[in-house]
Amino acid sequence: MEQTTDKENLQHQPVKGEQFNRSIGLMSNFALGFTYLSPLTAVYSLFALAVTLAGPPAIWWILIVACGQLLVALVFGEVASQYPITGGLYPWARRLWGKKYAWIAAWIYLWALVVTITSIAEYTATFVASLFHYATSAGNMMLTSVVLLLIMMGVNMSGTKNLARVAKIGFWCEIVSVIALGIYLLIFHRAQPFSVVFDSMGVLSADGNYTTAFMSASLMGLFMFFGFEACGNVAEEVKNPGKKIPVAMILSIVFGAISAVISIMGYLLSSPDLQDIVNGKIADPIPAILNQALGETGATIFIVVAVIAMLSCILSLQAALSRLIFSFSRDNMLPGSEWMSKISKHSVPDNAMMVSCLLPVIICVWVYFQPDSLARITAFAVIGIYISFQMVVLAALRQRLKGWKPAGEWTVGSWGIIVNVLALAYGLCGIWLLAQPAAGESFVDRWTVLVGLAIVIISGLLYMFITKPFGRSNAPENDAIEYARKLNAEQS
Repeated sequence: MEQTTDKENLQHQPVKGEQFNRSIGLMSNFALGFTYLSPLTAVYSLFALAVTLAGPPAIWWILIVACGQLLVALVFGEVASQYPITGGLYPWARRLWGKKYAWIAAWIYLWALVVTITSIAEYTATFVASLFHYATSAGNMMLTSVVLLLIMMGVNMSGTKNLARVAKIGFWCEIVSVIALGIYLLIFHRAQPFSVVFDSMGVLSADGNYTTAFMSASLMGLFMFFGFEACGNVAEEVKNPGKKIPVAMILSIVFGAISAVISIMGYLLSSPDLQDIVNGKIADPIPAILNQALGETGATIFIVVAVIAMLSCILSLQAALSRLIFSFSRDNMLPGSEWMSKISKHSVPDNAMMVSCLLPVIICVWVYFQPDSLARITAFAVIGIYISFQMVVLAALRQRLKGWKPAGEWTVGSWGIIVNVLALAYGLCGIWLLAQPAAGESFVDRWTVLVGLAIVIISGLLYMFITKPFGRSNAPENDAIEYARKLNAEQS
């Protein structure tokens, strides 16, 4: 089996003897990113909230955010092609800027991933409870979430091939539960005209302004379109990564947007009680729509498919987080780095994987004692992801202004600087939207996202300056221009 003994090892010297097998092809890499992105999870979790805030036009946030994140993916694609290194954002930030910058970018990303895994596990637990007809009490949700996390950890630790297989299964479950179901609802159960996506149906913000109401619904799109970077997190396990990873990222976003639009259109247009949904009179509209359209048996089948898709999402998230922790540990950046930088006989960073499961389990216990905090920590996860993304985009732009011309096998050529600037502008707008105060009376309720972000950033900076983890590794840093020249010389 092909291993990381080819020229990719010139880009980052792994721990002696610790090498991955290249067993992931384009389809599996795309499936990994797509199931992590998981349109089904975002649509089911935020459909009611978005429609209540902005009416049917909330669907346009899917296309707006998809276009913006596609720009980010093009930047990531060029970076990943030049640096196909396990860990994704951490090694990219290190090679584009430096070790201190990479530390804080990866620290924010790490905790955002931990919280994202917790959120998806908790949302999946509600589906499981519905399937097996038991109460969604705080205790039941915690136990179910922990069991799901442990099962997915076991699958991940069984080997990269099984990860790829389950990702493919999850991909097809997403297709069935999102695209196929959406098309079915549009063809056989349409109760609203297509023009309804331009009708706010009387929704206005507290100040009587629809623009404000529309902007408040952005979370549905912003929550959906991250995950494509997972294609690069497993770079040292991908065959021909310099060409395939950028393509897999782009496919994840394009297919994610198509499937989400079809799904939301299906739910909107097949609902005979759409005005009641917009007015908030139907608290959980998707099950109501499915029971009307599919009957009890059909709705149960949908739940089974949805659970499989969500489990695949958890699996992909765990894989991404474990590779980030492994990459961090390979550069001696964390306590216990030597232990977490080991690779098992199945070519999986088992110890990093156990940590990737344990941290979300701890937060699941915290959610048990604070059951109303799930929506808040989900919002923190999204802004954390966006900030870490934009740190890489900013670092890439900095190198371009210094003369860097990406030298991987995949580039956007002369459009690079324009794409990079637009990607940064989009990302800053997304961060601004996510940082807006939430509804609530207390300071913490209104500013919970920024409070959580401040805690993560301050703790990361304190750890960085007190223990100086960035000084423990001689891995290359800030070498984008130099390394591009080296690659060009080798190719010529």
